Amino acid sequence: MQITQQPTSPVLLENLADSTSLLLSFREDVPNPQRRPLNVALVIDRSGSMAGAPLKHALKAAADFVDRLTAEDRLSVVVYDDVVNTLLDATLVTDKEAIKALLKSVRAGGITNLSGGWLRGCELVAKHKTDKHVNRVLLLTDGQANHGITNSEVLIATAGKKAEEGITTTTLGFGAHFEEDLLIGMARAAGGNFYFIQSLDDAADVFGIELDSLKAIAAQNLTVTLTPIGQAQIADVLSLARVEPQDGGRLVLQLGDVHENEDKLLGLQLRLPALPTGSHQLLHVAYRADAIRAGSIEAIAGEHIVQITAGSIEAVAAATDGGVTMDLARLRIARDKEHAVDMADAGQYAEAEALLKQLVADLTAKGLHEHFEIAEEIDQINHYAQRIASRHLDNESRKELRDQAFQGRRARVDLSGRGVSVDQAAHALPVVTEAGSGVELVCFREGGKLRVRVLSPGYDDLNIQFPRAIRAEGAHYIVEELERSTDGTFYRAKGNITRLVRPGETDPLAGGHYGGSSRSRSTSSASSRPAKPATTLADLEETDTIGSGVLIQCVKDGSKLRARVVSDGFDPNWNMRFPRGIRDESTLFVVEQVNTAPDGKSYIASGDIKKFVQAT
Repeated sequence: MQITQQPTSPVLLENLADSTSLLLSFREDVPNPQRRPLNVALVIDRSGSMAGAPLKHALKAAADFVDRLTAEDRLSVVVYDDVVNTLLDATLVTDKEAIKALLKSVRAGGITNLSGGWLRGCELVAKHKTDKHVNRVLLLTDGQANHGITNSEVLIATAGKKAEEGITTTTLGFGAHFEEDLLIGMARAAGGNFYFIQSLDDAADVFGIELDSLKAIAAQNLTVTLTPIGQAQIADVLSLARVEPQDGGRLVLQLGDVHENEDKLLGLQLRLPALPTGSHQLLHVAYRADAIRAGSIEAIAGEHIVQITAGSIEAVAAATDGGVTMDLARLRIARDKEHAVDMADAGQYAEAEALLKQLVADLTAKGLHEHFEIAEEIDQINHYAQRIASRHLDNESRKELRDQAFQGRRARVDLSGRGVSVDQAAHALPVVTEAGSGVELVCFREGGKLRVRVLSPGYDDLNIQFPRAIRAEGAHYIVEELERSTDGTFYRAKGNITRLVRPGETDPLAGGHYGGSSRSRSTSSASSRPAKPATTLADLEETDTIGSGVLIQCVKDGSKLRARVVSDGFDPNWNMRFPRGIRDESTLFVVEQVNTAPDGKSYIASGDIKKFVQAT
């Protein structure tokens, strides 16, 4: 394995105590890569909140995943709600049609026993675990762990123990209700990946990205030990790593997988004493990993000494960064986004805003705003800083920030900056019915990101830097002018911006909402009348969509049939006032609204009730 070092500046100013950033790259070149067979368990949430389109798209993505496996790969499939079912028990993928037929049979049910489903998946992978396989559990959920083991700290710690046993976990959060801190925490502890599936048609792409990642693993369990030399200190770790502090300022970092012919980046912030002119040793780097060599796994190890030169101000000015500034900027952006969410969670809104504003100032001072990627990041940072300052970091925005921080810290440039939520500012824009003398733009979704392109003639097909807060998929805009960046590679929108909706056209924002789609227990806009009684189950109207309603399920509780809420955001253990004449075991219903009863510990179903029929 090759190690290379790139400091922010090859030459530091002599005789001045200061801090500096350092990028270490670990690379395992594989001339003739041979893919290791997979030993994978798909663990799919089939709880009531997945009913309808979410489960349909998740199963379609799983079927696409199956199509891309080979006869050497071993697959297990687990589905879970309250009950954990092994749909497929650790089988070589020789009959894909039979496996896909099993997936088509899955229907949504009750509440979310995430721990039970995940642990079953780990058991199935463990039965056939070998060093020659990539052993991984893919856990998909759209909800919250509300049955079985629900303590996040326990689940995260267990994920770490499973990784030590050789089973890695990748987590996939679907929609707007899953617990991102739990899923990200499990992925980090297990050395796996995390993905935010923001929209239904994202699912297949995300499964494909993970499969490509599994196929390209060249080494696993990369462990790096950093030992400062002299008075140098490690101030911060910018990359995604499990950090284990040791005596004397030494750090042991667990960096996970290394992919074929790709750099595994480790960004560090160092504090340095005043150094005289000349070359200086700062850091001893030792690594070990399990690498694939000639079709088998070998333990490899090596070491490297980080050295840096101190010189005059003229020598500093003459040095170049060799492109490392961009890589370190991406890592710092991700690290600061993560810290900003932590601060906001702790009620430190002003401090979080200040952190992000200082980040923008530093990026701009270095001239990085003239790169389109960083210009886009700056706009994202300003957008989220405003949301934090106004205390409107809602559920969906928080997930986007957590996702961006995770992907950025693991140096996944293709997945960083993703987010498609629509801000209130987009709805508040003035609307015009004709373009006039302005420039027409359109917003579209690409790879989980909201992009903007020009529609008016006379312009080159370049990227456009456009305020993130007013982007909405499908929306058309009129801007006063487009200004080219200094290097001519992208445009900036300048002047007043309005939204364009021509007569007879459908407004993509009409009737929309912003800031997520969480459901409250009681809303003043919905009917609060008691649920309409129905004589029999057969009298009920049927529906295959939930929309803004709430999903109810009838379950056997001793000798009685009890109605409970299975949509997320409610307590499934609370009793519910629900018409007895239509109760039927395991049947799902969509009610218009669920209110908290006067006793404060039970629910009342309100408004219309329909029987939920799951589309095949």
